[in-house]
Amino acid sequence: MARRAVVFAGIALLASTTLTACSTENPEAGSDGGSGSKPKGKIVLGFAQVGAESGWRTANTKSVQEAAKKAGITLKFSDAQQKQENQIKAIRTFIQQKVDVIAFSPVVESGWDTVLKEAKDAGIPVILTDRAVDSKDKSLYKTFLGSDFVKEGTSAGQWLTDEYANSKDTVNIVELQGTTGSAPANDRKAGFAEVIKGDHKFKIIASQTGDFTRAKGKEVMQAFLKSHKDIDVLYAHNDDMALGAIQAIEEAGKQPGKDIKVISVDGIKDAFVAMTEGKINVVVECNPLLGDQLMELTKSVAAGEVVPERVETEEGVFPQDKAKAALPSRKY
Repeated sequence: MARRAVVFAGIALLASTTLTACSTENPEAGSDGGSGSKPKGKIVLGFAQVGAESGWRTANTKSVQEAAKKAGITLKFSDAQQKQENQIKAIRTFIQQKVDVIAFSPVVESGWDTVLKEAKDAGIPVILTDRAVDSKDKSLYKTFLGSDFVKEGTSAGQWLTDEYANSKDTVNIVELQGTTGSAPANDRKAGFAEVIKGDHKFKIIASQTGDFTRAKGKEVMQAFLKSHKDIDVLYAHNDDMALGAIQAIEEAGKQPGKDIKVISVDGIKDAFVAMTEGKINVVVECNPLLGDQLMELTKSVAAGEVVPERVETEEGVFPQDKAKAALPSRKY
């Protein structure tokens, strides 16, 4: 399901460039290596990244790094290593350093109100990138930049229902969830479940987190294969988990893409290669190249301008027959 770009009427945000977003400290972007000094005349952006758990996240980080350099924005970066306490500590450090803007990709959805209120009280605007928070107080952040994860799950479910539209047999599904409590895991699960619930032939027989990593995806899939001999479909919340699971499927003597159909989310180059090899049946795109968008939003909120509450990226769905043509243009 192709994603339509959000149009902002009357807002100068899109006047010069298209938006793109993310994270990482870039020494060449004017980073001071974490010191408290603030270069004069430059916007300073503090960014707390989730970690480096996947190929998608690596591309996401690189996008921010390069965009900060291009935009002339000083970038302070922190890698949370997938731990919320590390992100909270980093945000508090950014507040102490009196950065102009704070942006972060929340590890999980809950538990942010206290530190976000500290940023608000310090007069530092916050941008959420890639992942949302579940706070009821929308004044704690200026905008969200990223994907609609529910739509991604819906797209995955829609492909599945179309694929089995003429079948009356039970379809047994195993699900590799993302990091427990994270927005993409919650929403991709919810969107997928919403689509398939109307047809009782679809059965999710096992669902467990693979932490968005290739190694964990393989480990959990191995357990699924030992416990269930009748798996028809694997739904993975990201490509890295899917690629790890494919290794487990092959080691079990089965053919991924045929014996077990594979649905994945993200759209990294390795997943497109796997599709050309017949090992993944469909990939729902989640665009990590958000750096330019983040820098434009950073400039706007630093200047006190009004920005949209939500900025979505344009994405698509790539079934196996489109993989070969799309592969050369994949940037991550």
